[in-house]
Amino acid sequence: MLDFIHPDVVGGVAAVLTTIAFLPQVIKSWRSGSTRDVSLGMFLILNTGIVLWLIYGLLLGSLPLILANTVTIFLTGTIMVLKLRTGRS
Repeated sequence: MLDFIHPDVVGGVAAVLTTIAFLPQVIKSWRSGSTRDVSLGMFLILNTGIVLWLIYGLLLGSLPLILANTVTIFLTGTIMVLKLRTGRS
């Protein structure tokens, strides 16, 4: 039915959108120096999932999965580092 669309194109667009979704939170947390409203538990679980998606992408050799999850780990990891530095309150 959708034979004219390559799966990597769909995966690439999805990867870009879900990855850049974290950018506003990173910028806001960085500028304000506050991560008060960010859940550390959620980001720990999220980062674990992202690492597993990265491993999955590596096992499949899927460039969209590998690139997106590498960038996403950097973005969500930045938020986690800021959260740990500024306290858990």
